[in-house]
Amino acid sequence: MTIAAPRRVDAVRLGLTSWVLLIAAFALGIVAFAWPLFASASSSLDSSHSSDAPWIFVILIPLLIGVILAELADGSLDAKSVALLGVLAASGAVLRLPSGGVAGFEPVFFLLVPAGRVFGRGFGFVLGALTLFVSALITGGVGPWLPFQMFGAAWIGFFAGCLPPARGRIEIAMLAAYGALSALAYGLVMNLWFWPFVSAGDTTVSYVAGDSLIENLRRFWGFHITTSFGFDIPRAVFTALFLVVAGRPVLGALRRVARRAAFEAPVTFVDAPLGGTAD
Repeated sequence: MTIAAPRRVDAVRLGLTSWVLLIAAFALGIVAFAWPLFASASSSLDSSHSSDAPWIFVILIPLLIGVILAELADGSLDAKSVALLGVLAASGAVLRLPSGGVAGFEPVFFLLVPAGRVFGRGFGFVLGALTLFVSALITGGVGPWLPFQMFGAAWIGFFAGCLPPARGRIEIAMLAAYGALSALAYGLVMNLWFWPFVSAGDTTVSYVAGDSLIENLRRFWGFHITTSFGFDIPRAVFTALFLVVAGRPVLGALRRVARRAAFEAPVTFVDAPLGGTAD
């Protein structure tokens, strides 16, 4: 007898409008991170996205709200999903408080990966962005880096919902491997957001405006390896260990919430019997 893998419940199911908004958000994130790599030699780059980061943030927030409103309009998102989104975003923000990313310790991914896995891609994307936003408000960590952190976490949640079906030890191993790789990738892209604006003085690892994309990427890789890669490894190890140790109960709890909330069940109203009262 074969046992089928558990069906994923998409608390935020992606309709056509949501897909359009998510694609726009993805495109915004890619442009935000990568545009300095294509700047001409005569371009004057300001320090650490101080002028464009507010505009990126101003565009990103309406896109996230648009995803939620689009699903509310379609009826695939209800009050239970919104409440769950808020609870998980607040929980993720609390998990981030003890560390603040110090020495690569980032326990927030431990919750973000299972949530994206259980509730789907759209939910994971919105949850990742909101978690970092709420965390920044609580800790006072609002700055030009915030929209880039939100993109990084949103991508982790989105791709967690894209993982193939599995269960048992195979699923936990898959999530642990994904958690480690995504933690490394998060450190990589977070280096990219400020690297073009850092004057390292060493042309082998510093950005050169107007140079070829391949050469700048080679320099960036050298910069990443020699500066923060050592901090990314503990983040990857901690994330994988957390998922191995506690991934199964967390997945079980999230799936019980999904079943009991019955996100996809339509709401029906039943008339009270004659002579009685509705409960």
